Amino acid sequence: MESALYMNDSYLKEFEAIVESIKDDKFVVLGKTAFYPSGGGQPHDTGTFVCNGEDYPVVYTGKFSGQISHEVSKPGLKIGDKVIGRINWDRRYKFMRMHTAAHLLISIFNRESNVLITGNQISEDQTRIDFNMENFDRDKIIQYIQTANEIIRQDLPVKTYYLPREEAMKIPGVVKLAGALPPNVHELRIVEIPGIDIQADGGTHVKSLAEIGTIEFVKAENKGKDNRRVYYTVK
Repeated sequence: MESALYMNDSYLKEFEAIVESIKDDKFVVLGKTAFYPSGGGQPHDTGTFVCNGEDYPVVYTGKFSGQISHEVSKPGLKIGDKVIGRINWDRRYKFMRMHTAAHLLISIFNRESNVLITGNQISEDQTRIDFNMENFDRDKIIQYIQTANEIIRQDLPVKTYYLPREEAMKIPGVVKLAGALPPNVHELRIVEIPGIDIQADGGTHVKSLAEIGTIEFVKAENKGKDNRRVYYTVK
C-alpha cells in the first residue's frame, strides 16, 4: 500500500496529507498516512491531526475495505482539508520494540522446538505469544529469552524490503503463524534479522536489535493441549 507510509518508514512521526473522505463527522480517510491500523497483533496508533491551527485527536486507527480509517474525537474536518498528522511516538516506539522482540523470540522457539505461533498480542506494558509447544517447559522458555538477549547484544540490523509473492513463499519459515497465509498481493513485505529470522510482515519495527533493550520474562501459562502462552516485556 503506497498510502501506508509506515510500511517504508516506521520512524516517520509527522506527515502532511489531504482528507479524502469523512463518515459520521469522525471517521477520516487520508490520501496517505503514517498511522498504523490495528492488526496482526499490533495495536493501532494514536496521535493528532492539526488543521487550520486546531487539533483533532486521533483515538483509533483501523483498516476497513482496504482503506485506513482514523477516528477523531471531535467533528470539524472536511473533505479536501490539508492536515498535519502527528503520531503518539512513545506509544508507537514501544510497539516497535515489542514487535521486533516478538520476531526474535518466535525465531528461537521455532528453531529450537519446531513450534508455530498460534496467536500474539502486543501492548505497551507486556506482550503475549501463544505457541503449539507439545510439553510445557517453563525453564526452557526462560532459556530461550536469555538466548534472545544474547543475540540482542550483537546489535544486528533489522531489514525491511519487498519480494514477489512467489519468490517470498519459497523461503523456509517465511510464515511462522500456524494456519496463516500472507495477503494475496503481488509483493510481500519482508522483515529480516540476518542469520536469525525472516518473515513476511506488515507491522512496524526498529532498525537494530539494540533498540529493543532487554527482554524480560513476565510469566508462562499452560493453556491446554499443545497450547502454551508466554508474557514478556522490554526494558
